[in-house]
Amino acid sequence: MKKLFSILLILPALYSCSLAQVQKKYGELITEESSRNHLTILASKEFEGRGTGQEGGRKAANYIAEHFKSYGLQPIVNGNSFFQPVSLLRTEHVVKSFSIDQAPFENGKDFYVQGDNDIEKFSSQEIVFVGYGLQHPSYNELKSTDIKGKVILVLNEGEPFDDNGNSLLTGNSNESEWSKSRFKRIQELVKLEPKLILATTPLVAGMLNRMKGRSSSARITLGNNTINRTISQPIPIVNISEKVANQILSKANSSLASFKKQANKGIQSPMIIKSHLEAEMGVNQEKLDDPNVLGLLEGSDLKNEVMVICGHYDHDGILPDGTFFPGADDNGSGTVAVLELARAFSTAKKEGKGPRRSILFIGLAAEEKGLLGSKFYVENPIIPLANTVACINIDMIGRIDDKHLNGDHNYIHAIGLDKLSSELQQVTEKANKDFVQIGLDYSYNDPNEPMRLYYRSDHYNFAQKGIPSAFFFSGLHPHYHTPEDTVDKIDFPMMVKREKLIFYTAWEIANRSKRLVVDSNKK
Repeated sequence: MKKLFSILLILPALYSCSLAQVQKKYGELITEESSRNHLTILASKEFEGRGTGQEGGRKAANYIAEHFKSYGLQPIVNGNSFFQPVSLLRTEHVVKSFSIDQAPFENGKDFYVQGDNDIEKFSSQEIVFVGYGLQHPSYNELKSTDIKGKVILVLNEGEPFDDNGNSLLTGNSNESEWSKSRFKRIQELVKLEPKLILATTPLVAGMLNRMKGRSSSARITLGNNTINRTISQPIPIVNISEKVANQILSKANSSLASFKKQANKGIQSPMIIKSHLEAEMGVNQEKLDDPNVLGLLEGSDLKNEVMVICGHYDHDGILPDGTFFPGADDNGSGTVAVLELARAFSTAKKEGKGPRRSILFIGLAAEEKGLLGSKFYVENPIIPLANTVACINIDMIGRIDDKHLNGDHNYIHAIGLDKLSSELQQVTEKANKDFVQIGLDYSYNDPNEPMRLYYRSDHYNFAQKGIPSAFFFSGLHPHYHTPEDTVDKIDFPMMVKREKLIFYTAWEIANRSKRLVVDSNKK
């Protein structure tokens, strides 16, 4: 009897050990070689930075779908497709041409435009330089000048000060509201109905350098299958560099520096400069339908309950000059993790060890444009959200961030685990202890952390629907959103270790007897 009792005590431990061996077997399918192969392709020039609305983005979506199919995942969109088209609307201020005195200037290099006017042609034989463009009771540069229908040039910052350091507007050393407000002088000039405003400040050159050819006015939003917009700023503001402004002023034997010097002595009358401007520009809208890529691995006895494992595949794409943003870490690494986990779980199912719950693997579109793919999915779910037990979001897991660069590289940022469920963090910590032993960094989980990263990636749209959600992340680095986010900088041993932690966590969620409890509501 005593011997039988001892055997009964040993059996649960043996069973637990056996389960752990099964998990480890499939977790070991995630390798540096397979991860590197995927990422080398996704971050290559051929995929052109996987931009939303660009050919590279479409290639990435097809790549994910092809692998989902090869793994045996089910296409569940309309019963036979891996693609859930996301209704998007691209709104961009397009400059077809822009020249002054027959010299062409380039949008994004010499200037950038703000405004929502319809595409139209602009032509003028003169440009009116209005100085600071101030209309203050003590310093009104436009008191006797009608600029309606004219092309004007304005120095869009600062105000004149006398030799004693007193503003000619306030009479003391304090700047007026015309300098403190970023928008006041432009707003007041718009009321006078000029045809076009050329605005210059020293900051424009720096802005153009940071943009490096990217349009500042292009934006992508969720659409509703219609093109409809409200025009709130019909007069375009063309922000030009000081170099271009001085070229214009040189035709009147003047410059920004000489104007400022004279303005400090008193009001300067607007200057009419004989200069021929020709331009064609305005807002263009087009509908896009970049897809979320969905593949379902059906569970066994709890198949009606579904866990989502997702990562966005889009990045910043390619510029007209050929510069592209590889996005190896952001978020090639997360996309690879989704593929690797899909392959590991699919292999387990083929060998009779599949998950009890179903797993929906999603490559999400348009995250860089405002979490749009995930927002579209939760508003148009293919599987009812009531049946969705958890969301695991993988976004940037391939690098060592600034916080850890000179310290322990064996870490991952775990964000959001305790926000809605007290069990999700427990499950993750147990999986980590049993299999991976990686440092779980919760610093970004602090609601007072200024980066507020919990709210800035795709899991948050699921969390807002009451679905326990985890965000796994390796942190920011100097190459974030630059052309230098390349494969050679990826720490593949750590990336794979992070993938395995996520796999073991997902395995437990997919196979435990009860779905994760929703018992928290933390910020």
